[in-house]
Amino acid sequence: MKLSKFLTGLLVIGSVVAMGVARAQVYPSKPITMVVPYPAGGPSDFLARKLQPDAAAKLGQTLIIENIGGAGGAIGLGKVVSAPADGHMLALASPMELVLAPLAIKGVRYTPEDFKLVAQVQMTSTVLAVRSSLNVKTVEELLAMARKNPGKPLSYGSVGPGSLYHLIGEKFSQLAKIEMLHVPYKGIAPLLTDLMGGQIDMAFLPLSGSIPQTLVDGKVQGLAVTSRAPHPLFPQFPSMTMMKGLEPMEFDIWAGVQVHKNTPDSVVNTMNKAIYLAAENPEVRKALEGTGNVVLPSRTPAELARTYQSEIERYRAIAKSIGLQPQ
Repeated sequence: MKLSKFLTGLLVIGSVVAMGVARAQVYPSKPITMVVPYPAGGPSDFLARKLQPDAAAKLGQTLIIENIGGAGGAIGLGKVVSAPADGHMLALASPMELVLAPLAIKGVRYTPEDFKLVAQVQMTSTVLAVRSSLNVKTVEELLAMARKNPGKPLSYGSVGPGSLYHLIGEKFSQLAKIEMLHVPYKGIAPLLTDLMGGQIDMAFLPLSGSIPQTLVDGKVQGLAVTSRAPHPLFPQFPSMTMMKGLEPMEFDIWAGVQVHKNTPDSVVNTMNKAIYLAAENPEVRKALEGTGNVVLPSRTPAELARTYQSEIERYRAIAKSIGLQPQ
C-alpha cells in the first residue's frame, strides 16, 4: 500500500511538472516588445503603431513599442539579437538596418543572417525632396545648380551611414556626376525638421508617414520618385529611372517584422499569422495605403526565408556598386 501511495505521489508530481513545462512553452507568455530602431514620429514608428492594437489582440498579450534610435538602426537591432530567442522581442525593420548597417558601421556585431523574417508588411517608394528655399522644381534644375557651383556641394541627409537613403544619395551623386555632402541623422523625424528648416539641401525620403502631407503643405519640394511606376498620391512626380543617365535609380523599400534566427518555428508561425491579420484589418490597410504605402500580401515563413535571402544579396550588391566602406 505504501509503495502504491508513493507511485501515485510520483505521478501527481510528474503531472504538475509537465503542466508547468507546458505553460512555460505557451507563446506568448508575457508582454512582447517590438523595437523600432528610430525615434518616434518616423515612418517605421507609424507602421508599428498601426499594427500594434490588432497584433496585440490576436496574440492575447500586450505589445509594447520601444523606439531605439542611432547608428543607422543598428543599436535597436543589436538589442533584439542580444535578447532571448523566444519571440518576446521583435524588430520592425528594413534592409537598411538588417543588411546595410553591418556593411557600413564597424561596430555592428550582427549580420542579416542573425534574423528571421516573420512578415514583410509594406513596400514604400522614395522621393527626392529639397528645401523649399532652394527654388528648384525639377531634377534637371537641381543638377544645373550643382554644376554651376562645383566648389559648393549640395548637402543631403540620411538616417545614418549605410542606410538606404545614404546609398541612394551616393548612387545619385555617382550617376549625376555631382559632388554632395552626406549629413547623417538618428531618424527621419529630425532629418525632416532640418530639411524644412533649410539646414540641409535635400534628402531621399520614404513616401509614408507624415512625409506626403509635408509635401502637400509645401514645407519641402518633391522633385521625383525612385520607383518605376508613378506614385498614386503624387503622379506629377516623374520617375528618375526614366531620366537619361539615372536609369539605375530604382529604389523601393520594404518594411517588416523580424526575430532572432533561433526563435522556434512554432513561435514564428504564430507571429506571422498575427502580423498579417493585423495588416489586413481594413482600418489599418486604409491608414497605410493612405500615406502611399503598398500593403503586401501574406506569405508563409518558408516563402519569406527565400525572399529575405534574395534581398540580402541584392542590397550587398548595391553597397558594393558604390564602394561602401565601414566607418
